[in-house]
Amino acid sequence: MEYMLMPLRRYADFSGRSRRMEYWMFVLGQVVVYIIAGVLLFGIFGSALMSSGQNVPASAGLGFVAVALFLLLALFWLVLLVPNLAVTVRRLHDTNRSGWWFGIYFLANIALNMVSGTLALAATSQGSLMAVTGLMGILGLGMLVYAIVLLVFFFLDGTPGPNRYGQDPKGRADAANVFA
Repeated sequence: MEYMLMPLRRYADFSGRSRRMEYWMFVLGQVVVYIIAGVLLFGIFGSALMSSGQNVPASAGLGFVAVALFLLLALFWLVLLVPNLAVTVRRLHDTNRSGWWFGIYFLANIALNMVSGTLALAATSQGSLMAVTGLMGILGLGMLVYAIVLLVFFFLDGTPGPNRYGQDPKGRADAANVFA
């Protein structure tokens, strides 16, 4: 539990290093929250749909609860955006990589979504829409490959001993300097 909450204590700290345990426990905590919220939303929406023909006030109340839960979940995501970015950058630092490995992916993802939406709206004829869709598919495939590379980096063990981003969070000594 300590590792799940550690990124919250280091809320906007983009310097230093974070162990795999800190990163993956934080991710696991969020996945558990999202799964529980998804099951609740699915149950609430299902109940609202089942009772929509029989009891209109009950289904409206369930719909209100579902929207409130969805908004609460969106607020949860927004609150955890900065610690997610920070722990991701620190995790890359632990593998002696710059946080820009993720920064480039993050910014390219935003740009790709904006450009694909704009091009899809601008494409009026069927042929140009297919060309835009094909281009976005190729760029999306490139983003998928980049995401897999980042995932491999997140699974790698950190560099033993200090690196350019700080001391080893596991407290291991650098083997090259031990015998020097």
